[in-house]
Amino acid sequence: MLKQCPNSLNRRAVLALLGGAALSVAVLGGATLAQAAPDAAVAQQIANHFSSVRTMSGEFVQFGPRGEQSGGKFYLQRPGKIRFDYEGKSGYRVTADGTSVVIDNKKMRTADLYPLSKTPLKLLLDSQIDLSGNKVQQVKQEPDLTTIKLMDRSVFGNATITMMFDPTSYMLKQWTITDAQGKDTTVMIFNTQEGVNIDASVFAIDYNRVNQLNVKGPGGR
Repeated sequence: MLKQCPNSLNRRAVLALLGGAALSVAVLGGATLAQAAPDAAVAQQIANHFSSVRTMSGEFVQFGPRGEQSGGKFYLQRPGKIRFDYEGKSGYRVTADGTSVVIDNKKMRTADLYPLSKTPLKLLLDSQIDLSGNKVQQVKQEPDLTTIKLMDRSVFGNATITMMFDPTSYMLKQWTITDAQGKDTTVMIFNTQEGVNIDASVFAIDYNRVNQLNVKGPGGR
């Protein structure tokens, strides 16, 4: 079990997983793309392989912009579905059902709902990862790691998602979401299994419960 630092996980740290300020879709003008043309062919080849992975499960460790460290288990089903179960007493669960993403804090009885299409997770979870246009900002190939940096300004502003793959197996190893303020949240995954059977209930969002909690306010009162 991952050992957490005191107060290491809070709502801000979990929200950062979705790109933080990117959720506001505040498009900031004046930004320039990388001057060097990225190796889009290599990036698309890796993306095609990753897109072919329809289901995956495993464990994760998350490092927040303030040095927060947390972790737990995750489940992924393409397209659009993912769940992060944070271990420990935090009570957090992040679930995307293909349409929405909810940050569920069972301890505090709060549930924050966002459209999946307005978060960088959408690029990670698309049925077919499309790297056309100016989405690919940078491709870096090293003997033990291939790094692809992506941006879709029309969807989530100046936030970026940087995915790191094994150069041989093309297996995703980690990703970093950088929000519009330049703050990073990194998720490393391990003990992964591909092609697993995942019950549909894993990705279900109880919208009635979410609405009730939001009407009652923090604490469910």
